[in-house]
Amino acid sequence: MSPRTIISYDDTPGDHDALMLGRILADAGAELTLAYVRHCTQNERSQEALEEHEAEMLLQRGADWFSGLQVDTRIVVSPSTPEGLRRLAEQEEADILVFGSDYRTAPGHVAPQHSTQSLLEGGTTAVAIAPAGYHDEWAPRIHRIGVLAIPGDDATLATARSLADSFGATLTRDEHQVDLLVVGSRLEAAPGRVLISAHAQNEIENATCPVLVVPHGVTIDFPAVLAHAA
Repeated sequence: MSPRTIISYDDTPGDHDALMLGRILADAGAELTLAYVRHCTQNERSQEALEEHEAEMLLQRGADWFSGLQVDTRIVVSPSTPEGLRRLAEQEEADILVFGSDYRTAPGHVAPQHSTQSLLEGGTTAVAIAPAGYHDEWAPRIHRIGVLAIPGDDATLATARSLADSFGATLTRDEHQVDLLVVGSRLEAAPGRVLISAHAQNEIENATCPVLVVPHGVTIDFPAVLAHAA
């Protein structure tokens, strides 16, 4: 099956970067859903209908950016963005949640937003983070994929290999000068949970390429759709 991927989207510049990363993952066979989290509903019916319509239009603008790709949209109501996305991911049986970097991040660098960081500390879905300004790159390509995982973390390595096969990319243990970095969770994390070490956190924040953090013991399989286009 194609990995089910949810992109957190509310039309900010960081979320535009997340769109580009979502497009890259779609090139590797991922199925995309754009999700917008509303933090409350309105008691007055006409106001609620207006805000619901505005949310639908916001998501449609994001979906239109993908130019012909099939992209689903979801509106979630939750006082907490990470909790709303966590619940949606469980309902949709999603494999990956995609975010942009924090709004204060320098172009070309990665920094988890508050919502993203919450999901890196015990979430059940892989987390992908786009560098700031990734949306501005013209047709970014994945030629080299780095792996940051401790010995024995076969699931993270298998995920990275699957991506490399899909993109026709080279797999390397060198975390620098790569186009995508796949990061494993700590071995003491519960099976199926995301939990990163201080070293991994530091490497993520030093990254200049998209990062994919996978739960402990979980392999994400990508269809080999681009091997012929390397």
